[in-house]
Amino acid sequence: VEATPVVRAHTREMASPVKVLIPLATGSEELEAIALANVLRRGGVEVTLATTEEEGGLAVVCARKTKILCDAKLSELVETGTEFGMIVLPGGMPGAERLGRNVALVEMLRKQRASGGWYGAICAAPAVALKPNGLFPKTGTCYPSFKEKIGSDVVGIDDRVVVDHDAKCA
Repeated sequence: VEATPVVRAHTREMASPVKVLIPLATGSEELEAIALANVLRRGGVEVTLATTEEEGGLAVVCARKTKILCDAKLSELVETGTEFGMIVLPGGMPGAERLGRNVALVEMLRKQRASGGWYGAICAAPAVALKPNGLFPKTGTCYPSFKEKIGSDVVGIDDRVVVDHDAKCA
């Protein structure tokens, strides 16, 4: 529910339609990735599912053994300088950890934050991909069993959805 106003507001700010990157790694949570892509695409948002895996083709085997055929390889998007209005990381283990260890993705997220662009993470990803890379905002949340990796002093840690407008992170 919170994401709809954020995407609409961001779409109005941009001259061209918003482009959203959803990176996937082996072990990513398929439902979080596909549900997000589906809702955004229905709303007219251009979504790119990108594999962070260098070996193999565009197919990613997710947490529940579902294979998702991605639109592109992250490395190719980096090479071509493709930019996104928002980057959203799905959870799932060990996928979220693999996303957090992908140097190119972490660099994209840092540039996104530095430029005031939106980024977000679902479930385990805030704790295991954003936090270790210094990208976790002042206010945020994650899947309850990962809260100890974040710290209980974080504003909003017990909330289901948190938007940090200073960091432009949801």
